Amino acid sequence: MQHKIIDAQEVVIRFTGDSGDGMQLTGTLFADASALYGNEISTFPDYPAEIRAPQGTVAGVSGFQVHIGQTEVKTPGDYCDVLVAMNPAALKANAKWAKPGASIILDLDSFDEKGLEKAGFKTLDPIAELKLEDYHVIWAPITSLTKESLKDSGLDNKAIIRSKNMFTLGMCYFMFNRPLHFTEAYLEKKFAKKPQLIEPNKKVLRDGYNYAHNIHAIPNTYRIEPAKQELGIYRSINGNQATAWGLLAASEKSGRPLFCGSYPITPATVILEELAIHKGLGAKTLQCEDEIAGICTAIGAAYAGDFAVTTTSGPGLSLKSEALGLAMITELPLVIVDVQRSGPSTGIPTKTEQTDLNQALYGRNGECPIMVMAARSPAHCFDTAFYAGKYAMEHMMPVLMLSEGFIGNGSEPWKIPNMADYPPINPPIIDSCEGKFCPFERDPERFARKWAFPGKAGLEHRVGGLEKNEAGAVSSDPLTHEKMVAARAEKVARVANYIPELEVMGEQQGEILIIGWGGTYGHLYTATKELLSEGRSVGYAHFDYINPLPKNTEDVLKRFKKIIVCELNSGHFANYLRAKCPQFKYEQLNKIQGQPFIVKEIIDAVKSL
Repeated sequence: MQHKIIDAQEVVIRFTGDSGDGMQLTGTLFADASALYGNEISTFPDYPAEIRAPQGTVAGVSGFQVHIGQTEVKTPGDYCDVLVAMNPAALKANAKWAKPGASIILDLDSFDEKGLEKAGFKTLDPIAELKLEDYHVIWAPITSLTKESLKDSGLDNKAIIRSKNMFTLGMCYFMFNRPLHFTEAYLEKKFAKKPQLIEPNKKVLRDGYNYAHNIHAIPNTYRIEPAKQELGIYRSINGNQATAWGLLAASEKSGRPLFCGSYPITPATVILEELAIHKGLGAKTLQCEDEIAGICTAIGAAYAGDFAVTTTSGPGLSLKSEALGLAMITELPLVIVDVQRSGPSTGIPTKTEQTDLNQALYGRNGECPIMVMAARSPAHCFDTAFYAGKYAMEHMMPVLMLSEGFIGNGSEPWKIPNMADYPPINPPIIDSCEGKFCPFERDPERFARKWAFPGKAGLEHRVGGLEKNEAGAVSSDPLTHEKMVAARAEKVARVANYIPELEVMGEQQGEILIIGWGGTYGHLYTATKELLSEGRSVGYAHFDYINPLPKNTEDVLKRFKKIIVCELNSGHFANYLRAKCPQFKYEQLNKIQGQPFIVKEIIDAVKSL
């Protein structure tokens, strides 16, 4: 059979297996190699919700989807061209995500009677049972071949079996003409302190590549040329890492040292871990005993003059709500990062949703408006975190940044920016004053108070949760309370003068306006492009700023006959728009399955209007 190399614009690969099979690492290495090769990429790690489900069961399946292309890639892809399933459970859980006629690579050694039974198959023929006869199924004895490859390596049997993901990765590198040297360099760095593991991992990687080259089950391979990108230095980055770096950049631009007080919680923990690495940049991190301590230590750091940050997910944001009110009434700069996950309560902690928006907007006692921003993609987390820090420090208030598990764990290429292109951050720090210092006296434009650090003579003042007047004296006077409530709300509202106006992709006026916020961006963008290519009159507006809304929001909405708001919740943003812009009618597309949108879902919803 003649071997063919097929040029492809894009391809989607889904790696799946037991949570101990190393599929997250396999997918990450494939994505990194593709990014370094020059492809556009988007990834979607799909973790099991159970801490350690029984091995070989559907509940314990871990997945990692990679979308690579030589043209614009904004989503991890709806369905995959190639599915790698390391055991029967992985096949059963993920066969539905394979495109018709897709290639499916299976580890033959795991498809024994016991494995099929644990996965819940009723017969010994999983291909027939799942109706996959028309798919290109590649049965490869991956476990046996890995053992054969490493029989003289000196590694124990457990370590050898654990290396089968490298054999699988080698097969995929052949199938998609990926270079091996990026991963070989990774292995050298990864095992620098355990050099005895370097050559065995390289060998099994190459053996997997050679095996795929030699068998006739893979007659065709695919070539995805590098994308034509703007010149610059790129790297693959996930949203949590980008968030940490954006916060560090804000610290550098402001001249204020960063302090992060947090409690570990899925899927936000990586931000705390990443910040902890960068003590050399002046970052201080504290892993606290609980969520309340995390935000309270951050508030204390803000009072002392640090750029203060706390990170969490939905359940932790609930616990932080009282202290968030304290940060608001004391008017101290603080960034709260909420990487959303499925709820309520513990919910499905490894799955993504947008169900914290109501909590972000309203989840505090009293009149307590908070600025709310949302990141749209993994790389965009950098800019969102940077500007959250800028607004928090320059306007002297807490800012809540919403991310999601999908973009926090997902990755994409990121052009490393020149920080000279980013604006300065100028907190209203005061070192001295003439006469009596009034800590809650405001500048006329931003309505921000001055930031007076403790220990400065003449600037002594009180902070705390009790209402105060402009002089900082505790006051229960009704008119003073009403005045201060209005002033704090006005300060948030005035941020609208400093944020960008809302932009519309596609038609600037017409039949249908698609609206989204947060991590739905890539899917909505892709759906809009497809609808436009079909000649549909659609525009797409994505909200990075939620409270306050961009100043031109009403102007954009009135230019379209129909509006559909798409979000991964029951309609939080749609209802918020109904309250803010009640003169318009809003249709909704909602999904609450712990999974991102599928592009086809969006297209079908728009066409049904």
